[in-house]
Amino acid sequence: MTAASEAGPVPPTTDRTALALRDARRTRRNLFADGALAAASGAALLIVLTVLALILLDILRHGTPHLSWAFLTQAPREGMTAGGIFPAIVGMVEMVVLMTIAGVPIGVATAIYLHEYASPVSPLTRAIRIAVANLAGVPSIVFGLFGLGFFVQFIGAGIDKAFFHGEKVYGQPALIWAALTMAVLTLPVVIVATEEALRAVPRELREASLALGATKFQTVFAVVVPQAGPGILTGTILAISRGAGEVAPVLFTGAAYFLPLLPKSLSSQFMSPSYHVYVLSTQSPDVDATKPILYATVLVLLALTFTLNIAAVVVRARMRRRAGAAT
Repeated sequence: MTAASEAGPVPPTTDRTALALRDARRTRRNLFADGALAAASGAALLIVLTVLALILLDILRHGTPHLSWAFLTQAPREGMTAGGIFPAIVGMVEMVVLMTIAGVPIGVATAIYLHEYASPVSPLTRAIRIAVANLAGVPSIVFGLFGLGFFVQFIGAGIDKAFFHGEKVYGQPALIWAALTMAVLTLPVVIVATEEALRAVPRELREASLALGATKFQTVFAVVVPQAGPGILTGTILAISRGAGEVAPVLFTGAAYFLPLLPKSLSSQFMSPSYHVYVLSTQSPDVDATKPILYATVLVLLALTFTLNIAAVVVRARMRRRAGAAT
């Protein structure tokens, strides 16, 4: 007999000890990896917040001294080296209102069709989803060129030939074309946000409504859509926020370089705060003279954007609270 056979089998405690040591080493490696990932994520977040804070502090430091009630209520003058941005604010508000009227109902209706009525395996449904996904990835300047070619030169010129004997009324950059272009640009935001809100509604609510004898239409519009209201409203406000800050689309379809007058009709050009910032920073003959107005305009635009984003969060929270209290 050999020495190994005389020694007999290895005690089970040896195996348990080896396994415990291996698990301890694995646990230490996992803890180290988790700590490294948390440190890297925290460092990335800190860098982003630091850059954002520096930008905001710079804008506040240079823009706050020039911000006043007169700046918000006066028209620009003296080659945009004096005055305010009132026409730009009014132009942006009118464009956003028209954009919302044109784009939000189509976006919400599309999302309702895709989620509640369309078959997931239908070729039409797949084509629409692919189109929405591609639309979300298109650069904004492409939307501007599309609006110029389709809305201004095709539809606008056709309206002029049909109703104005060829006189240029709608066949030029105008408020209505800028709003429609921005509506197309923000469609993916509305569609995706609405679909996510509809997806969050429990299936049991639909089944209970149908079991009580309600039709599909009644179930969707009396049960599902009210429950998804906070998410739909949030997507709408975020779409408005994005549309208010875009430059490239309105650059081609309706914004004016210098127009200290308010838009009088849908065919009028208008000033926009975002395009006004672009003009002041790149086209001004006296950069030093326009720099205070530039910073103040950026501050106003940021304030409007942040206000819309905060409003989206607050409205969504309140509507969810009311819905929870009602149930």
